[in-house]
Amino acid sequence: MAGKLLLDTNAIIALFSGDKQVSARLAEAEAFVPSTALGELYYGARKSSRSLQNLAKIEEFAAASQVIACDAVTAWIYGETKNRLHSKGRPIPENDLWIAAVAIQHGLTLVTRDNHFDDVDNLRHENW
Repeated sequence: MAGKLLLDTNAIIALFSGDKQVSARLAEAEAFVPSTALGELYYGARKSSRSLQNLAKIEEFAAASQVIACDAVTAWIYGETKNRLHSKGRPIPENDLWIAAVAIQHGLTLVTRDNHFDDVDNLRHENW
């Protein structure tokens, strides 16, 4: 499927792991990476037994990617989204709130393997 996508951390990990389905689908689309997902990847790399290799892989990936950072508009969407989820009694992890806010802000479809994004209003997402 062609389109403009935002990659959740688990989609990037699938790509790093050589998931051919993810690679093939991303080849047909314009993909963006939220800075929050990079932070999660850097954290995971630092606590791994192959820290240096993993950090190098992330650096190479980040340099070749279109990274989107959070700004004041993202923060506004984050606050609204978190409040809606709290009102529903359906909270999701903090970093995922930021990732969802970036996707909503930029009109991107989030590629993820997390079902809790189903509870986020106004978020287009696909589970790969």
